[in-house]
Amino acid sequence: MARILVLYYSSNGATKTMAQQISRGIESIEGAEAIIRTVPNISTVCEQSEESIPESGSLYASLDDLNHCDGLALGSPTHFGNMAAPLKYFIDNTTESWFNGSLAGKPAAVFTSTGSMHGGQETTLLSMMLPLLHHGMLILGIPSSEHALRETQSGGTPYGASHVSHNSTSLSKDEKTLCFALGARLASTALKLKTS
Repeated sequence: MARILVLYYSSNGATKTMAQQISRGIESIEGAEAIIRTVPNISTVCEQSEESIPESGSLYASLDDLNHCDGLALGSPTHFGNMAAPLKYFIDNTTESWFNGSLAGKPAAVFTSTGSMHGGQETTLLSMMLPLLHHGMLILGIPSSEHALRETQSGGTPYGASHVSHNSTSLSKDEKTLCFALGARLASTALKLKTS
């Protein structure tokens, strides 16, 4: 069984919707399991702590989730062309995983949602790849053989799945297709790497 961690932060629900669709793609592959986790919000004025289990929604991620996954899908809304602070805060505290090399050689993919077509989705995807490369992960994108990538009038890039919200958490048909395809590709790759 390949355990794929779908780790995301969502402020308005669009990135969470993407995480769910990516998880469907992961679980469409026999032998793959999606583990959905989120991260707590952070304070802008002081260190804050959150309950270990949120009141609703996905469980909060732990380093243990990260260290024991066979692949990772990392998602965030776009905040000024970059990942949101809560996800960055979590990633910044993964030094132990980096020292252990627990993510090295494992596949990873990234996804984002943004409010407008030119809201910085591609820079966000690229910036989310950087810490994953430092961890030694193998970055997967969406190949041009995915028909929806050539046809989309909304989200979708070769760098990863994306959603253009225009204030809506509903994904377009092409966005759903690309999220699903990215999840399936990540799961297939993780299984191949795990059995090789």
